[in-house]
Amino acid sequence: MSQQLPSATEIALDADDADDAGDAGGPASATATAGERFARALAAKDAAVLRAVLADPIDFRALTPGRQWEASTPGEVVDDIVLGAWFEPSDHIGDLESVGTCQLPGREHVSYRLRVQSDGVDYVVEQQAYYDTAGEQITWMRVLCSGYRPLGGMA
Repeated sequence: MSQQLPSATEIALDADDADDAGDAGGPASATATAGERFARALAAKDAAVLRAVLADPIDFRALTPGRQWEASTPGEVVDDIVLGAWFEPSDHIGDLESVGTCQLPGREHVSYRLRVQSDGVDYVVEQQAYYDTAGEQITWMRVLCSGYRPLGGMA
C-alpha cells in the first residue's frame, strides 16, 4: 500500500511559509533535506524544482543498468539525463512509494522508490543517492538506479 506524499511544489511552498512565519516547528515538509526535495521533484517531474535543488556547477555521476552518466550543470542533469533519458515525457510517474534519508559523516543519503508506467506497463524504479550540499543545494551527487523493474515479477 502506498502513501500519498506531498509534491515537490507543496514542499517548496510549505518551506517558504514556515520561513515567513519564523516557525521552527513548522510542517515536516519544511525540514525536508535536499535529497528528499530532489526525490519529490523527480516524482512530480518538476524540472524547475529539480534545477533549483542542484548547485551550478554540480559534480553529478550516476549508474543505471545499461550506462554511466555524468553532468556538471543542473540543466544537463535535469534536461539531458533525469527527465530527458531516465524518465521520458511519455513515462507517467504515478507514485512516490517511499523516500528515506540519513546523514553520514560529511555526506547525506536519500533512497526513493517510484511507480512508473511506460508504454502501458507498470514498473517500480528504485534509486539510492549520496550527496553533499552547500546551503540548500546539492553540489556533489552519486546515484545508483535499479532500472525499470516490471511489477508482478515479469521478466
